[in-house]
Amino acid sequence: MKPKKDNVTYINDFNKKINKKKLIIAGILGAIILIWLICFIIYAFNAQFRMFCDIYIFRKEIEENNATQVKISDINVSNVFAFSNYIAVIKDNVMTKYNSAGNEESTLKIEITKPLIDTNGNYAAIAEKLGQKIYLVKNNEIVWENTLSGNISTVDVNENGYVSVILSETSYKSVIILYDENGNELFKTYLSNTIAISSEISSDNKYLSFAEVNTSGTLIQSNIKIISIEKAKQTPSDAVIYTYKANENSLVTNIKYHKNRLVCMYEDSIQEIDNNENKEVTLLKENNKKITFADINLFDTALKIVENNEGLFNTKTEVQLINTSSLKSSVYNVEGAVKSVNCYGNRISINLGAEVHFIDSNGWLIKKYVSTQEIRGIAMNNKIAGIIYKNKIDIINL
Repeated sequence: MKPKKDNVTYINDFNKKINKKKLIIAGILGAIILIWLICFIIYAFNAQFRMFCDIYIFRKEIEENNATQVKISDINVSNVFAFSNYIAVIKDNVMTKYNSAGNEESTLKIEITKPLIDTNGNYAAIAEKLGQKIYLVKNNEIVWENTLSGNISTVDVNENGYVSVILSETSYKSVIILYDENGNELFKTYLSNTIAISSEISSDNKYLSFAEVNTSGTLIQSNIKIISIEKAKQTPSDAVIYTYKANENSLVTNIKYHKNRLVCMYEDSIQEIDNNENKEVTLLKENNKKITFADINLFDTALKIVENNEGLFNTKTEVQLINTSSLKSSVYNVEGAVKSVNCYGNRISINLGAEVHFIDSNGWLIKKYVSTQEIRGIAMNNKIAGIIYKNKIDIINL
């Protein structure tokens, strides 16, 4: 007759079973984590494996006949741009917004035929190019509109709805006007001897920066100036708190705030002003390099595209992405020559003619769009993109 097991023995056997079960579960989880980590490392550092996963596993490739379509007649007299979560079309003095499903969301009366457009989040500043009319739109309504004295050459809006406007053909070479989110004029800056090329408002509403060019001498002189908005509201003539004088004959083309750092693009380089100190981010003219595009309209990244011709019909292109703070760079490679580039936030579209690669500022593919015909243009922001043809727009969620 077998002796009975006491309670302690039963408990010990039970604990052993539990511990074995825990070990098995821990082993399985550890193996899954290890496999995931190995796959992630290979995905991050092996371009061919990443491309395979993007296309066949993550299904990031979209063909033209599978995209959401919006039919547009007379695209030549229409202006298409991305705004908030929508694709907007201005035609016949009406702005129509379409959602990601291709449905019409709203319309607004916008009396502009050749628009200058700058968008930021839920705001869109829309002005008549070399005209006098300007609107600030937020979501589905016109916040304010105005008719200005002088011809509008550029507009800029920040994420809070502050708007700066550069006017030409006045009694001055350039006039810069700053408005708050309600359309109240905060101050004007008058330039007698220089031409304002670009203006930019910081995200905290503290600074207005502008790039100016003096062409009166034998050499071009570009300057970057930073204005304290608070000082300018009191004494505009004493509001410039920093001036950077660029190298002679270095033409400035654009400026953009990356957080609290002002990034400046010249014809030959991209530079950055941080705490009143200037540093070089990257060169745009280099020996034996064909640099076809450059852009700074991203959150914290500068872009330049280097084309390498390896024979008559063999072109390979490097999309170089440089973090303007750390100066660390990453590269996204494509086959063929790039036709156009769009940048917004941390999204970049690379148009190769019959296909578009949408990548992030780390150089990773978000979506790849493949077309059966030549693409006319692209409108995009951080959330949505519109592929423009002569009679339709294909909408893609990013």
